[in-house]
Amino acid sequence: MNLIKPRGIAPQAPALQRYSLTAQRSAKVLLEQYSTSFSLACRLLDAASATHIANIYALVRLADEIVDGVAEQAGLDAGDIAACLDDLEAETRRAMQRGYSTNMVVHAFALSARATGIGTELTTPFFCSMRADLTTSTHDAHSLEHYIYGSAEVIGLMCLQVFRAIDSAPELRPEQVEQAQRSARSLGAAFQKVNFLRDLAQDSLDLGRAYFPGIDARDFGEADKALLVQQIDADLATARSGLELLAPPAARAVRLAHDLFRELNRQLAAAPAKELLRTRISVSTGRKALIAARVLVPWAGPREAKTQAGGGK
Repeated sequence: MNLIKPRGIAPQAPALQRYSLTAQRSAKVLLEQYSTSFSLACRLLDAASATHIANIYALVRLADEIVDGVAEQAGLDAGDIAACLDDLEAETRRAMQRGYSTNMVVHAFALSARATGIGTELTTPFFCSMRADLTTSTHDAHSLEHYIYGSAEVIGLMCLQVFRAIDSAPELRPEQVEQAQRSARSLGAAFQKVNFLRDLAQDSLDLGRAYFPGIDARDFGEADKALLVQQIDADLATARSGLELLAPPAARAVRLAHDLFRELNRQLAAAPAKELLRTRISVSTGRKALIAARVLVPWAGPREAKTQAGGGK
């Protein structure tokens, strides 16, 4: 595993290096335990970038678990849960400033944030959206836009910071930087909407959340599903347009994540709307392997390229 050395620390600080390596290993464990798709995509990255992405994912997952039921199942009341989230944000801010945290997940994230230029302009909206999960049960169009920006689009922007730090990353003109940012945000939004759609039952029935304005999960129908699938397809198309602006390892990894979620969206489109209230749709291991193999083929023939563009048969 590649060790990210914190800024300002001399190489002869073995105790801190050991601590940092252990922290980053713990982040990698979280990634592998909670997301096979992102873990698979990270394998296509260079070692340093894969470590950064795991460090980012681990912090995001840690916050997400606080608001999505783990803290409540541990017996915490609403006030204590909110306090846990506040404490995590405060510790993250401190660690980003000083490069150290007693929380290993936060410490790993801070190493990546300091190494790639991730600042509080991205972490603040993230924690704001996590906080909204504790206070907002029904969203309108405006609140949903802000929620998705903070919960997902800023994660795409954090990952873009990592990818732009790769040695082989192309030099971008200002308008290309804006395009890359739009693509990164769109990919994050697509991932979030896919998760909203396939977690419809848990979000609405277990957590009491209604993310999509005007859509009642109790009366969820084919027209509702088709509208959401179409929105996700549009976000994925925008995300794909930015692949050429990334370094080759990043482009391959993002392409794999993109294609895995495109396949998931295809399966959501094919499933009856009412089934989404009973079953959490997922992509099989075999299908994931096939998609990964297609991404790894450096030059696809016309027939293969056509199959990839259509999402496969």
